[in-house]
Amino acid sequence: MTVSAVGAVSALPAIAPITTSDVTGPSSSGADFGAMVAQGLQRLQQVQQTADDLAVQAATGRLTDVHDYMIAATEASLATSLTVAVRNKALESFNEIMRMQA
Repeated sequence: MTVSAVGAVSALPAIAPITTSDVTGPSSSGADFGAMVAQGLQRLQQVQQTADDLAVQAATGRLTDVHDYMIAATEASLATSLTVAVRNKALESFNEIMRMQA
């Protein structure tokens, strides 16, 4: 890997990991959860936009290192899969709560 390739890879926006300081205790309000969901969707959109931009560059011949696009496309695919899995788990949990007897 050349030095220019390392610089190009580090220029890609990274998905920030969720740390324990990002998650509040059980007394947190619904607004905090909503903000976390909105932030996650915004990160997903940014990752997908980066992959789309690199795809256009690759198609027009302006992208020098195709592996940059492959990395971005894989990252976008994984982020999408994670988002769908979280959505499915949230819906499953909601449905389970709705089935509980009062």
